[in-house]
Amino acid sequence: MIKPGLSTIALDIGSTSIKGALIEPDSGVLVRCIKRPFPDPLSNLPAGHVEVDPNAVVQAVRSVLLELSEQSSGHCSVWVCGQMGGVVLADEKGRAKSNYISWRDQRTSARSPKGRSCLETIRLDWPENVFSVLGRELQPGSTSALLHWLSESRKLTDGVLPLSIADYCISHLVQQPGCMHPTHAIGLLDLNKLDWHYVALERIGLGDLWWPELMHHTNCVGRYSEGGKTFDFHGSYGDQQCALYGSGLTSNELSINVSTGSQVSILTDQFQSGPYQTRCYFHGKWLNTITHLPAGRALNAWVNLLSELADEEGKPLDRVWETIAKKMEHVTHTDLQAELSLFPSPVGSTGSLSNITLENLNVGNLFLAACTSMVENYFLQSQRLSSNEPWKSVVVSGGLGASLPKFLDLIRLRFQRNVRESSGEETLLGLARLASQPSSQQ
Repeated sequence: MIKPGLSTIALDIGSTSIKGALIEPDSGVLVRCIKRPFPDPLSNLPAGHVEVDPNAVVQAVRSVLLELSEQSSGHCSVWVCGQMGGVVLADEKGRAKSNYISWRDQRTSARSPKGRSCLETIRLDWPENVFSVLGRELQPGSTSALLHWLSESRKLTDGVLPLSIADYCISHLVQQPGCMHPTHAIGLLDLNKLDWHYVALERIGLGDLWWPELMHHTNCVGRYSEGGKTFDFHGSYGDQQCALYGSGLTSNELSINVSTGSQVSILTDQFQSGPYQTRCYFHGKWLNTITHLPAGRALNAWVNLLSELADEEGKPLDRVWETIAKKMEHVTHTDLQAELSLFPSPVGSTGSLSNITLENLNVGNLFLAACTSMVENYFLQSQRLSSNEPWKSVVVSGGLGASLPKFLDLIRLRFQRNVRESSGEETLLGLARLASQPSSQQ
């Protein structure tokens, strides 16, 4: 928990940016928030491969920590969360033995000469009784799928630990073997035992792999010193769980989290498998969730298309989302129909735009149609989470509601429930809440 005289930092190693903030010790309020862009993927890779230099991520993390610690007394407690899925291989001293293969990587969806993709092969190797206790986690960028691909490609060497990018950064800085919190180990644990599912992993050729130590606590996992400053690391934790924790999600609310991707989620007190993913949460609770729903990444594709000519002429647009919001406010209804599934998702893998007329082919109609499609996806997927709707209200987090106010109106209309918008940096706020509580309460 936060200690008097000790500077406390929240650090989110996200997909788009690496954000950090000082936590005010008495109130838990975030002060002096800063961010750095997450490094760009490496070029000249095969189609569908998304890899990042892991040490470039470490350098960005160091930059954030050193700037935030400038006014500290010299000793900082750092609470970390990061993007889930993906993998980087590291040795016992935290030295990278591979690039970071991102959760956005699609190589495991490609069909091999034998006719099956890695994902299809894994699913055949995991019978229902195995898949269900893994939380039904299997996506193109899942850690399990990427490790299977590396194993089949003979690119897994002995003596390496598979880590999330955030756990790798900590391991590299403290120069010791990486560890992992259950909120990060999605699709890898036997959720009945809260331990690595060794049987499932052996079934897909990963039985001999060295797995990180699971930390079922929020105590310090390692110490790093630089420039006269000392940093005690806590974490890393799953960024989705931290975002929902920061939003103040309660057991009677449905969460709609909208960011680069989006999810619908509810909290439960017990692990119960169903037609959804299940992830570890905090305080002994579970998160039933449906992820990889089209959101910011898909909307940005439309924005990029609309901005292409201006960019080509050297006149980049600087108020895009403000303009889109204004255009949407002038449209009360649209018969334009948009499907945003531009990448593999629970609602399809290709998008479309239909019922186009001269009257409705404009920015306001386009984004109203896109947001209407998103909201319908959320509504339909929420029925999979719970057919009897135990939740009484909806909390929307992730920032899209602030950018596009009409988005919240569409949610209210479709769900017919009270809608609460969470604002601010939810992941950092979630870390601030964790930092303020004794480890025994986690």
